[in-house]
Amino acid sequence: MVWGIAQTRRLLRRRRQGLLFSAEQRATLVNVKLKWVKDRALDSVVARERHLRQVHRLLELISTDPRGGVPANDLPSRPLHLGKLSLLPSDFLLRFPALFRRSSAHSIGPSSPWIYLTDDALKLRELELSVLRNSEREIVDRLRRLLMLTVNLSLPLHTVDQLRWDIGLPSEYQEKILHRYPHFFDFVRPDEDERVWLKLSSWDPVLAVSELQRSSTNGGFNGDSLAFPVSFTRGFCLRRKCMMWLQEWQTLPYTSPYADPSGLDPRTDVSEKRIVGLFHELLHLTIGKKTERSNLSNLRKPLRLPQKFTKVFERHPGIFYLSQKLGVHTVVLREAYGGGRELLRKHPLVGIREKYAAMMNVGRPEIRWRFSISEESEVASSEEFYHN
Repeated sequence: MVWGIAQTRRLLRRRRQGLLFSAEQRATLVNVKLKWVKDRALDSVVARERHLRQVHRLLELISTDPRGGVPANDLPSRPLHLGKLSLLPSDFLLRFPALFRRSSAHSIGPSSPWIYLTDDALKLRELELSVLRNSEREIVDRLRRLLMLTVNLSLPLHTVDQLRWDIGLPSEYQEKILHRYPHFFDFVRPDEDERVWLKLSSWDPVLAVSELQRSSTNGGFNGDSLAFPVSFTRGFCLRRKCMMWLQEWQTLPYTSPYADPSGLDPRTDVSEKRIVGLFHELLHLTIGKKTERSNLSNLRKPLRLPQKFTKVFERHPGIFYLSQKLGVHTVVLREAYGGGRELLRKHPLVGIREKYAAMMNVGRPEIRWRFSISEESEVASSEEFYHN
């Protein structure tokens, strides 16, 4: 089921004729509960990144070492989990022979092997760094928009770190990006707060246009009552009462996530639509159009959200999908996948991460990884993505 512009226009006409709900009902937060239905396609999107973040963190550590590799004893000592196994990082990495190899060439003794990246892993890492260099300004703008969503144009630095993987920041973004743009970013320490915060120095009205507003304008429909793209898992049954509520809810005024929400009553559907719009925009800022629910919970105060605001994910399963794969709740933006397993518009870094994940699945050393596309075509596709 997809909610389109024509349907929204028809409902706007019916609303003007007073055929749906009274003004009082439209203002009240309607108590509607929609059933959660498993979506195998979107679950697979989350599941295919199993262990990827842990592997990538160690890959970054090894690739940045000037010696070209690291002694196994220099790797973090905290055990890593691979299914039911608890392994030391050196043993964990050797479960992925297409990415990592062990050598005793620099060893003092048999108990001190070194860990290196394979030739194919090095090639892919170099390609990743090239894409990051080409996309620096796009990364900066994405981070600026994230800060513009907050009340004081600022976030604790550790909160930005938690979102680093999802919004595509390089591991050394503080040194390599933030310090090169002092006219945009500043480090502050608010009164009675021991944490360091990242603060945006100035507001940019050009960036303060949400993805929904951009797409609606391009589609020839613009106004106060913007409707979100909605689709449901195959087999999802929407009761008539819920359908009527959703139709009316779509016609309510849309509040830009970059606008000041202080005048909205949090007990109304209009306020809820603003919260949905906020997370709709936030997920669009992520490169995979998804993030863990806990990351969003940490943003409650900076985004000026009411208590229990995450209920919007359960009330709007046609906009967000709440996956329970990998033992965590992950919020996925449905429209970005169009009912399938692949992003409709794939960020170049997502493509590179998919290659890392594919290499992780190569379990036998004799199987050699082959790139499906060359470095030149990957860099070209990244430049096309950033300029579209």
